[in-house]
Amino acid sequence: MDGDTHVNGHDAGEPVDGDGTAAGTPRPGPSRKTVLRAALAAGIAVPVTMAAAPALARDKASGSAPLELTPSCDDGDDPTPPQTEGPYFKPNSPRRTSLIEAGTTGIRLTVTGYVFGLKCKPLANVLLDFWQADRRGAYDNVGYKMRGHQFTNAQGAFALTTVFPGLYPGRTRHIHVKLQAPGRPVLTTQLYFPNEPRNNTDPIFDSRLLMNVRDVGNTKEAEFDFVLNVPQ
Repeated sequence: MDGDTHVNGHDAGEPVDGDGTAAGTPRPGPSRKTVLRAALAAGIAVPVTMAAAPALARDKASGSAPLELTPSCDDGDDPTPPQTEGPYFKPNSPRRTSLIEAGTTGIRLTVTGYVFGLKCKPLANVLLDFWQADRRGAYDNVGYKMRGHQFTNAQGAFALTTVFPGLYPGRTRHIHVKLQAPGRPVLTTQLYFPNEPRNNTDPIFDSRLLMNVRDVGNTKEAEFDFVLNVPQ
């Protein structure tokens, strides 16, 4: 599917409502993407110079010294790797941020994050189309349970409410997703959960696609930031 120009029967332009460091060794500051993510999550306005420039400004050495730019905003992230679509994708999923319906059972899971381009700037209006197994490891191939699409907001953020997916033969626990920035090719990939025994045996598993997951009471919260091959 990578390289397609539409996903899900929708136009991607649809509008959106002790570390081993030697003592004295200089430590690099936070990456620009990390700073942007923290600011976006806190609802803080991002300075225009940071949002538009491809690098973080270092602290001034003196009040009169000009700001010096680091060589790149990259903090080790290549574009999010693609993965197989698998046999259970269905186009035309409903637009929604919650896959929970009447009668849905399972551990509630919230997945949040941001979508960035190659210069670490957040991307608005990116289509994300999610599909997954239910708590028993079954896909709905008749209707649209555990399926839905949404768009990132002006800050490049998304949020999905669903359930902890069940296991089925041959695969570890995962969530499928397709992403498409306006006018750009489709990225098809999958998201994974840490500390799953089947991560060691699933030939499709990729540790670069592990989410950060934590337990919150009787629910789970996960985070993942996508990086799309979008020039900025």
